[in-house]
This record gives sequence, structure tokens and C-alpha cells, in this order.
Amino acid sequence: MFSTLHQDWLANARNDLLAGLVVALALIPEAIAFSIIAGVDPKVGLYASFCIAVVIAFAGGRSGMISAATGAMALVMVVLVKEHGLQYLLAATILTGVLQIIAGWVRLGSLMRFVSRSVVTGFVNALAILIFMAQLPELIDVTWHVYAMTAAGLGIIYGLPYVTRAVPSPLITILVLTAVAMVFELDIRRVGDMGELPDSLPIFLLPDVPLNLETLGIIFPYALTLMVVGLLESLMTATIVDDLTDTKSDKNRECVGQGIANIASGCIGGMAGCAMIGQSVINVKSGGRGRLSTLSAGLFLLIMVVFLDQWVSQIPMAALVAVMIMVSIGTFNWSSIRDLRDHPKSSSVVMLATVAVTVATHDLARGVLTGVLLSGFFFAHKVGRILYVRSLVDKDGRTRTYRVFGQVFFASADRFIAAFDYREVIEKVCIDVSRAHFWDITAISALDKVILKFRREGTEVEVIGLNEASATMVDRFAVHDKEGGEDMLLGH
Repeated sequence: MFSTLHQDWLANARNDLLAGLVVALALIPEAIAFSIIAGVDPKVGLYASFCIAVVIAFAGGRSGMISAATGAMALVMVVLVKEHGLQYLLAATILTGVLQIIAGWVRLGSLMRFVSRSVVTGFVNALAILIFMAQLPELIDVTWHVYAMTAAGLGIIYGLPYVTRAVPSPLITILVLTAVAMVFELDIRRVGDMGELPDSLPIFLLPDVPLNLETLGIIFPYALTLMVVGLLESLMTATIVDDLTDTKSDKNRECVGQGIANIASGCIGGMAGCAMIGQSVINVKSGGRGRLSTLSAGLFLLIMVVFLDQWVSQIPMAALVAVMIMVSIGTFNWSSIRDLRDHPKSSSVVMLATVAVTVATHDLARGVLTGVLLSGFFFAHKVGRILYVRSLVDKDGRTRTYRVFGQVFFASADRFIAAFDYREVIEKVCIDVSRAHFWDITAISALDKVILKFRREGTEVEVIGLNEASATMVDRFAVHDKEGGEDMLLGH
């Protein structure tokens, strides 16, 4: 226990604290922007980011991952805020947390094993594109100073590591460009131009909504959508950070942790949030590995926006744009472009479809769902084709034995039925399924059809070699040996 505690909190303390400071600076404009998207005051997003980061540092299942208010979640809230107001959003945030805790208890995090590598790659690439696209408004119709500052920021970010790695280069970039902007009094957009920063600490409060079924009917659909989007983005981000750090995470604990964090956020006037891949990558690239980096990000964020707001408001957006462009470049899986030629076409289609849907809709949940559905379709199609049936006639010419090899399920059931010669004049047919497995109701129905077709032709049928699982399915659901079996099969 003590070794785990040391590893999570103290083993990398200096780098974690510095990385947390960089992340906190990058969180400020994003939290404000996401608040504006959701149609709420900037402090709602800033308080949420502080609270979620602090709580998830203790409750989450992945150390070094950053959670806060996010754009994907903000998009879901727009209609709720517009039609019912902030208090209903806070109630929906708390309900979102409750649903996420339930999801963790029923181990929904384990479903991540059904997300293929192609979907993860597509998710990463789409997010990199979206992060880059989000910076474009800051680079359009601006003075040359903005381009010069952004270019200088990228130069420091990529050049400083060749000189020293003692301090994260994104932090130096922000400090240097802020100093330049203040000394030369450059007329460029700054963090303070995005919205008023809060001037007080958050306080505990419960949403001022009626506690009745009508309220539940209003907030439940939004809370359910927020739960799904939040868990999808969080679990996908955890998988990516797992790869970046070559460590494992507890996905079910992460579900519960996200739920606890969102309940806490709703109780201090914050919006719902989830894991952020951009900030998580910044954290990892800046040397953050432990829970201390996540905790410090949240605490630094609160300190800066409440107590150092006059200085923070002077940070030029160009500095943060440079950092986010670095994140975009570092997040994109560049080898996936080369792999399009070498990988199976089905994998490439899944990856590209995930990217296309995510970028087109700006909805990570839809993109991932598209990729998962396509992966399932291609897998079922591929496995369904790995089924073949051989047959041979005994020496006496009275019995034909069919030997079935492969998996019989909904995608291969038709191939299974078509593999038999029902018109052959023969006394007995023996179906040997010792090297096959029947997976579902469709497979059992296909076996029923084969047996009943042979019997209609006056042929005796014997099935041998059923494994235990298949035999259990046949005993429960097959109708060929039940009275009126053919009528039951045809639905009469």
C-alpha cells in the first residue's frame, strides 16, 4: 500500500507539480470557452475544472490523467440551459455522476475491451484534428503579431528541450510570451478578453429545483447522454494514456471516480466534465505521471483564477494556441497514414470512418460508436466466412456424415443451412459438430431447419459431438425434437 502511495503521489513530485502548472494555464481559456458554448457564466466551467481535477486525483482509476469541463459535454448541455436554466444543469450534473457511479459498479468499464485498436487510432486522430481546428479562430483575421507570437511559441516548445529539460517547455513558452506581450504592450487577444474570471472561492450549494418526477423527466435524458459521452471520452483517454506511459489503469474505478467528481462539481455550481485528452497529453509530455500532477492542476487553476487573475488575464492567447498546436501534432498518430497501405482494408475503413464522423459531428461518442459498430460488422463478416462443411458416405452407401468446422452464429447461419444436400436419396444423415460451436438463437434455429428439412425428405438425422455449451443451447431452445416443432419454427 505504501509503495503504491509513494508511486502515485511522491515518486515524481517535481515534474508533477510543474506539469500541473502548465495544464492549469491551458485549462483556463478552454474552461471559459466551454462555458460560453454551454451558455453559462465562465465561472461555472472554471469551478467545474478545479473541482473535477481535484476529486479525480483521489478517486480516479488512472494516475496522470486530467479531467475537467470539456467541449463534448458542453455541447450536450446547450438545449437544457437554454430551455430550463443553470439550476437544472447543476441537477443534471449530479444525476450524471450518480449514473456514472452505477456504471462503474456494474463494471461497464470492462466493455473497453470491445473497442478495437483501429477505433482508438481514429479517435486519437479525430481529436487531434478537432484540437487544431479549435485554434483556427484565434489565427484568422488577426495582426501579424499573433502569427509571430505563435511561431515563436512553437520555436520555444520544440527548441528548448535540446537545451534543457529541467523545466517543461510549454511553461517557459507561456511565461516568455506573456512577458513580451506586457513589455511591448502588444494589441493582441488575451485570456482576460474571453470572459470575466471569478473573484471568490466556490461554495457548497444544492440545485434550486423542485424534487419531483417532472424535474427527473427533464434532466434524465440529458444526464444519460452526459454519462455516455463522459465515460466514452474518459475511458478512451485512459487507454491512450496507458499507451503513452506503458502502464495500466482501472477502468471501472475510473467510471466511479468520474461520477464522484461530477456530483462534487454539481454541488459547488460547476458543470459536468470528463477526461481531456489534450490536457492529458500536455501533462504526460510535460513530465506528469502521478496523481499529484492532476491535483496540482486543479489547485493551481483555482489559485490563478481567484488570486492571480490580474496576471493570468494578461496571458496572450497566441501562447496557449502554440501549446495546443503542439498537443495536436503530438496527439495525431502519424504512422497511421503509412499504415493505410499495409493494414487490412477493414481496419483502415474503421479508422477513417471514426475520424470522419467525429470531425463532421464534433461528437466523440458518435465517432466511437460508428467505429465500434463497423468493427463488429467486419468481425462478424470475417468470422462468419470461417465455416465449412465436409461430407462423406459410408461404405454401405446408406449413411452420409457431414462434418462441420467453425463458428455457427447469426452471420454464418445461412452458410450452414446451404451446406447440406437435402435432395439426396439416403437413409441416414449424421451431422458431426465436434469441431463447431453454436453461439446464439439464430444458430440453433439454423440447426432446427437443417434437421426438419432432412426429415421432410424421409431421412433420419443424428447430431453428434455437441460441446457442453452448445448442447445446453440446443436443449433449451431447439424445437426439432418437440411436438409441433416445425410449426414452432415457422411461427405458426
